[in-house]
Amino acid sequence: MAAERELLERMLDVQREELARLLSEVDDTAARTRLVPSLTTPLGLVKHATFVEMVWFHSRVAGVPRAELGLPDTIDESFVLEPEDTVDSVRGGFLAACEHSREVAAAHDLDEQFPWHHGPVSLRFIYGHMIAELARHAGHGDILVEQLKAGTAPSAPTR
Repeated sequence: MAAERELLERMLDVQREELARLLSEVDDTAARTRLVPSLTTPLGLVKHATFVEMVWFHSRVAGVPRAELGLPDTIDESFVLEPEDTVDSVRGGFLAACEHSREVAAAHDLDEQFPWHHGPVSLRFIYGHMIAELARHAGHGDILVEQLKAGTAPSAPTR
């Protein structure tokens, strides 16, 4: 049986891999395609996941101010795509952020506390939060990619 930390790290890495995989199944044009009213696109989801990695691990755990990391002020802004964002650049940025997150987390114990706007949270909490957050977004991305690969936009349900 894996130790708790190893289990949490592996579960988080599985979700990271699922998000990165989304961008291996679409080209730059498809990755930017909006199929829902929000800013949610496959490319936007992975860009947002990079933001989430950086907020939780690079800022909260490592203690680096968000402004110093160049993070947007709002969650919605983390989905905004710039003209220079590509499948390769966003995937590369995400994988680099994940690697740095692993390095940051490795220096801390699961019970160590970090600031959050709802009060201090443990690294264990952060792992659980990240697993849930990335799994949710990987699921969203799976649906979008499936629609893009099928060449269909969402349609109204029939009755």
